[in-house]
Amino acid sequence: MNKIKIAPSLLAADFGNLQRDVEMVNQSNADWHHIDVMDGMFVPNISYGMPVIKAIAKHATKPLDVHLMIVDPDRYIETFAHLGADVLSVHYEACTHLHRTLQAIKAAGMKTGVALNPHTNISLLEDTIKDIDLVCVMGVNPGFGGQSFIENTYRKIQALRAMIRSNGAHTLIEVDGGVTDTNAKKLVDSGADVLVTGSYVFSAPEPLAAIARISEIANG
Repeated sequence: MNKIKIAPSLLAADFGNLQRDVEMVNQSNADWHHIDVMDGMFVPNISYGMPVIKAIAKHATKPLDVHLMIVDPDRYIETFAHLGADVLSVHYEACTHLHRTLQAIKAAGMKTGVALNPHTNISLLEDTIKDIDLVCVMGVNPGFGGQSFIENTYRKIQALRAMIRSNGAHTLIEVDGGVTDTNAKKLVDSGADVLVTGSYVFSAPEPLAAIARISEIANG
């Protein structure tokens, strides 16, 4: 079995000590830095923009997994490639021409990601699944950290895993939102490959231990 990747969400980090928190993730058992970009239009929150991501990239020694929760993401594909994104996820709901967007991400040298809101049906990815390196399944409604997990997510992951298999694709399944040590095993058993975790890690008294614990549970 491939290692289940852990991607701490820097949205939950201490922005007054961002370098410290990025370096903590570097030293941890985590695999990726997850970066949520919000524009206040696609979601009701605004997170951080290019200068902050540039600062994160300067200190990060692990891949940058960038999740765009923005309208018209095509405008910024080249920008995020230059900033050092390794994976770039766009929302299905924000893309009029998803296939064209995926081609542009690939052409810019990044891995292609597609994120789905909790009530977007995974069957909508049937025609593009072989062009997608990673599907980010939202376990909460996007926009704010610290929300509680939507139970229907397990069923969605199982259906997505079946679709990937039946199409002979190699797409990873990432789960973002409400992920903790209590549901990590069930998410992996349902078919998840990557667990994004924010509040669980950064609100813990010992973030390094929290990452080690969730990684151990996911890979146990």
